[in-house]
Amino acid sequence: MVVLATKLYVSGEARARAQDSLESMLANDLGDLDVEYTVGIRDDDFPSVTIEGPDETIARNLLRQEWGEITPHLDDGEVYWGTLEAWDDDGFVLDAGREVRIPAEEIGLGQGRPEQIRKRFGLVQHMPLRFVAGDPPQLADEERDRLYDWTRGAGRLNVNSATRSEVRATINRAGHAQDIVTVERLGLLEQSVVCKEDTDPPGLLASVGEYLPAELLCVVP
Repeated sequence: MVVLATKLYVSGEARARAQDSLESMLANDLGDLDVEYTVGIRDDDFPSVTIEGPDETIARNLLRQEWGEITPHLDDGEVYWGTLEAWDDDGFVLDAGREVRIPAEEIGLGQGRPEQIRKRFGLVQHMPLRFVAGDPPQLADEERDRLYDWTRGAGRLNVNSATRSEVRATINRAGHAQDIVTVERLGLLEQSVVCKEDTDPPGLLASVGEYLPAELLCVVP
């Protein structure tokens, strides 16, 4: 079984659409492999995928690579995944199947309070993040590198509570398909809209925000 490092935290019709989207993406991930699998949603909203068949080892490794994994044990010095659940002046709180608190001094993303850092790098709630287990835990170097790369690009608009297809449809509906490069999947319900060089991320937020009942944060180079 692989517990995917992404959460299904919406309810009602949105939850049904998100679960359908997850099933579709898993079918795409595993469709060429000789396996049978079943998907469940745990009480903590993490999806679990049980896999059987000749290619089950390949399938598990593929899902870990594509989605990250929530594991039952954390060994000091190893890199794991969690989702951003909360923040305060003392640091970030991740959900890694248990609460993992990253102190402010271990975030490693420059000056400012955790809330300021979160907004500067577009860290929407529930976004999957890598961390290094330990006493204390710290944000992983791979994660810091990814986030700093975002600030060197053309700009981004990060969104939660919506699938990739829903964000794409919203961008089109607002008439901004020509203003973006792509929509990158960060998690099942967390997306990053990559802007073109001449697109203003705050302007894009103002235009599409009315269509998305979600948290939206800009990454401005």
